[in-house]
Amino acid sequence: MHERDGIAWWLEGAVGRVEMRRPERANSLARPAAHALAAAFDAVLAATPKVVLITAQGPIFCAGGDIEEFRSAGDALPTLVDDILQPLHAALLRLVTAPLPVVSAVGGAVGGAGVGLALCADFVLASRSMKLRTGYAAIGLSPDVGSSYFLARRIGTQRAKQWLMLSEPVDASTCLAAGAVDALHDDAALPAAAAALTQRLAAGARDSLAGIKQLCDGLPGRDLASHLAMEHERLRLCTQGADAREGVAAFLAKRAPSFAP
Repeated sequence: MHERDGIAWWLEGAVGRVEMRRPERANSLARPAAHALAAAFDAVLAATPKVVLITAQGPIFCAGGDIEEFRSAGDALPTLVDDILQPLHAALLRLVTAPLPVVSAVGGAVGGAGVGLALCADFVLASRSMKLRTGYAAIGLSPDVGSSYFLARRIGTQRAKQWLMLSEPVDASTCLAAGAVDALHDDAALPAAAAALTQRLAAGARDSLAGIKQLCDGLPGRDLASHLAMEHERLRLCTQGADAREGVAAFLAKRAPSFAP
């Protein structure tokens, strides 16, 4: 395990784990923590896992930026924002576009930049105590860390604007109904549910999962002709690997496949 400035990352078999560990500060992203989080994303991707899981310690997943640090920055706040977001946004982009599934387990409240960290995942699991509050408009700021992008992608642009502009708390059931999260679990059961999902994904075939992610994430900006060509290319790539041969053999033998780690 590697840990710096309240951010830890490690491998559990084929699962790369990134965990925020500043519960006493609501896992807020002060400059050192933001830099450490960016470094953790890069390091865990460099270890070539099959799945990445994002978690946090404590009752708040991530409250967003460190408002005390913002206040202390005074007139230097724009420089502070640049210093936080340049490495963090770049690392987040590398994580989200990596050819592997990303899972987040959101226990408790989430706000500000934490919304982007929670909703950037391909699978968002949440506890029943989870509560989402965008928070930006309430303090005269606009979104960062992909919060507006991922929220709008999940719940639609009109509703995302309303959640962002009104900055009202949204409970877990409403988040599930709107599509902001994918499943709710009792608080105590959330870690086990996240572990079960990541292990299921880690047992999958790398090229298959990568192809699915690339094909779906490129929509709706790709026309049909380009999409069909990409489907052809990705399927042909899969057929060149051992996982496809194993998958076909397992299907015909009516057994579970054993894909490469």
